[in-house]
Amino acid sequence: MTIAHEEAVIDSAAVDAIFAQARTANSFTGEVTDEQAQAIYELTKFGPTAFNSQPLRVTYVRSPEARATLVDALSRGNQAKTASAPLVAILSYDTDWAGKWDNFLPGYNAPKAMYDADPALAAATGNNNAHLQAGYFILAVRSLGFAAGPMTGADFAAIDAAFFPAGDQKSFLVVNIGQPGEEAWGDAKPKYSYGEAVRTI
Repeated sequence: MTIAHEEAVIDSAAVDAIFAQARTANSFTGEVTDEQAQAIYELTKFGPTAFNSQPLRVTYVRSPEARATLVDALSRGNQAKTASAPLVAILSYDTDWAGKWDNFLPGYNAPKAMYDADPALAAATGNNNAHLQAGYFILAVRSLGFAAGPMTGADFAAIDAAFFPAGDQKSFLVVNIGQPGEEAWGDAKPKYSYGEAVRTI
């Protein structure tokens, strides 16, 4: 039992499943249903974003043709596990997230002007907040009893060209999802302690 278990408002089994005992899997088995894939997003969407912007977009890759295209864009070490994972998600951000302001923050669009005037700021905000949502996506996967295998070892320009040729989305992460397979992980890697990573000023 750790201080995190003692202070948490969820039970110890949930703390372990989502945080303390969760690991990045490198092999997968089982099945992820369409209903479970939807549930992952339904939990993810509650994570906070700037102005409630929710720029994250999720593309689930199920068809053999789409899976083969995606696998070809991954680094060699990520290809086999992605080819065999029950479900794979491409996480991207909507490049026109600010153009949808009335969808996510109706009645208060004053801040939109600064993003309209600065495309670089809009892109950075979309990217940063989608990354924030990606963390919630991984926690959602774990909360449903699955393992997640997030990967940045990919040619994201090639993924964008293949999956988002209109330029309406920019990918940044590929996530394998399923039950952990045989030899899904090696020894646990060290984590920084509170004293090493945190200071109070």
